[in-house]
Amino acid sequence: MSFSLHRGNSPLMVSMPHIGTEIPADLREGYVPRALAVEDADWHLQRLYDWLPALGASVIQPRFSRYVIDLNRPPDDAPMYPGASNTELCPTRFFDGSPLYREGQAPSADERQRRRAEYWQPYHDALHSELERIRAEHGYVLLWDAHSIRSVIPWLFEGVLPDLNIGTAGGAASHPSVGEAVKAAAAAQPGFTHALNGRFKGGFITRHYGDPAQHIHAVQLEMCQCTYMSEQAPYGYDEARARRVQPVVRAMMDAAIAACRAVYGR
Repeated sequence: MSFSLHRGNSPLMVSMPHIGTEIPADLREGYVPRALAVEDADWHLQRLYDWLPALGASVIQPRFSRYVIDLNRPPDDAPMYPGASNTELCPTRFFDGSPLYREGQAPSADERQRRRAEYWQPYHDALHSELERIRAEHGYVLLWDAHSIRSVIPWLFEGVLPDLNIGTAGGAASHPSVGEAVKAAAAAQPGFTHALNGRFKGGFITRHYGDPAQHIHAVQLEMCQCTYMSEQAPYGYDEARARRVQPVVRAMMDAAIAACRAVYGR
């Protein structure tokens, strides 16, 4: 199985599409050696979000690295941010723009289609089915798409990112009150910067599944990794930093849950 799915008992669904760190053995030779350390993973998010079982959340997590397939990109590989540097459905570059693959080893069109069928489609089939199950049971869903990234990556964005980047696809992926509630919760916590629909507005998962008219409200949180870990190899989890930011992220998620309940009078 290329992913794990835990089914919860609440209206909360959490996706962590970039936490995978495995590269299948039959693909490893094609990558440059540096790629095998999967430096661009969303490290340690399952540990950071350790309160999810207490919320009764459903959680879906992949095994394999985004270097194999990017589960948060559209199946047609259309750019998420036209005019900016974009990573692909089957990425060919590190976040610094240098090649992931040995010369002549980047995946062919047929190989990209194979990976889409073997890794991308099962994840999205499971995510879609779980969203449908939760909506049928509770009448609505909060889909929280959890991410993290280094705070400075010149190839992808200028300067330093805010610590907490909230995305609702410019307001299209959730009821307006949900994004505003998450933003207000972030603003209420000292010591961390934040943005709503700034550089990161939400990737494919937020944009595709978020549909407030159909009672699915999607929020992406792209956190700077410096808030809870070292951004340098070996990318260690920093317990002291994590303890400071965990209550902030939990407050943001709680605010989103409360906003959804208010929309439905729950």
